[in-house]
Amino acid sequence: MKISVIGTGYVGLVTGTCLAETGNEVLCIDINEEKVKQMQNGIVPIYEPLLDVLFDRNIKEDRLRFSTSLQEGIDHGEIIFLALPTPEDEDGSADLSYVLGAAKDIGKLLTEYKVIVDKSTVPVGTSDRVKEAIANETKVDFDVVSNPEFLREGFAVDDFLKPERIVIGSSSERATALMQKLYSPFVRSGNPIIIMDEKSAELTKYAANSFLATKITFMNEIANFCEKVGADVDMVRLGMGTDSRIGKRFLFPGIGYGGSCFPKDVKALHKSGKENNYDFDILNAVIKVNDIQKKILIPRILSHFNKDLKGKTFAIWGLAFKPETDDIREAPALYMMEELLKHEANLKVYDPEAMPNVKRKFGDQLQYANNMYEAAKDVDALIICTEWSIFRTPDLDKLKQIMNNPVIFDGRNLYDVKEMKAEGFNYSSIGRTS
Repeated sequence: MKISVIGTGYVGLVTGTCLAETGNEVLCIDINEEKVKQMQNGIVPIYEPLLDVLFDRNIKEDRLRFSTSLQEGIDHGEIIFLALPTPEDEDGSADLSYVLGAAKDIGKLLTEYKVIVDKSTVPVGTSDRVKEAIANETKVDFDVVSNPEFLREGFAVDDFLKPERIVIGSSSERATALMQKLYSPFVRSGNPIIIMDEKSAELTKYAANSFLATKITFMNEIANFCEKVGADVDMVRLGMGTDSRIGKRFLFPGIGYGGSCFPKDVKALHKSGKENNYDFDILNAVIKVNDIQKKILIPRILSHFNKDLKGKTFAIWGLAFKPETDDIREAPALYMMEELLKHEANLKVYDPEAMPNVKRKFGDQLQYANNMYEAAKDVDALIICTEWSIFRTPDLDKLKQIMNNPVIFDGRNLYDVKEMKAEGFNYSSIGRTS
């Protein structure tokens, strides 16, 4: 099949590349000329495990191409994916200007039937607005489908190629048949393609992400309470996770969730509720708790250093919002660093992939280390913000030798509390007191 993908951000590029991998002819469109030239030259503009392999292979096989021409994209694809940004607006709602602007432009260029697919995460009712925007510009027949993505950064390629489910929101038999044909290679093992109306599909994505964010936030609340009463959140987590009704995933406490999806989607669903005279009380709490959790280590750090951080030097291990990505959007590390800088602390930072993105944001306010031990040299304390695998088994003797003080504030509970104390570290984690 011939597929066009409008927008080559995280979702668009993974979508286009993975669809090409099953033999489709995919044309990806982006208005950023420099980015398009990079991709045409075989350079992947984002870090995502395994994406570069598929990217190279499908470019060489001429199944994956890139252009800045929307007209070319409309002419090429029988199915046209909209994978455009829906950033958080000032009031917490999703900004649909990119999606609706593209819809209007598509309407002006249509000459034959096309299926327009909302791949971006959008509020309930967006498919109707996209239909209206296109219909106002054309008399040509078309259909609009909602097809939300469920990709985890760091595992996106595997998630796309082996999806747990595919959700298609469509009221058109013709469009549904085309979408089922497109996705049939991805569900040969029997995982479902779920057909529903457009509004339900739109809400499914927001509901799923908001539920997971709520689950994380609940565990963070439990962890904070564990510290008050002397319980161990790791034991509580194991006890809860073996209940099949709850499950083991998303029960790890820490310094809050971040990224491009959870913060934005929770706020957008909350705002959408208000617009429809419904107040999501539970989401009010999730947003509030997560904002506090991102800085939960700051009072401990201040207490340890007698509320005077001026001139103190801290190592930060992990800058991305999660491992296996270079994405720093809403990353807890950013909030930690901003607070520490306000207290005139010096920061030496290291992350395997996110350093360039952080450097663009913070510039020369930070010292950028070449490796984890260089970051920890001559520091007064180490702060762990992201659970990259390379941080899980450090050389503790080496750390003690190179740090000014053996002090660790662990926002991701990477180490055993008793072991760290036995090794002579002043070790603080989340929800564990012994």
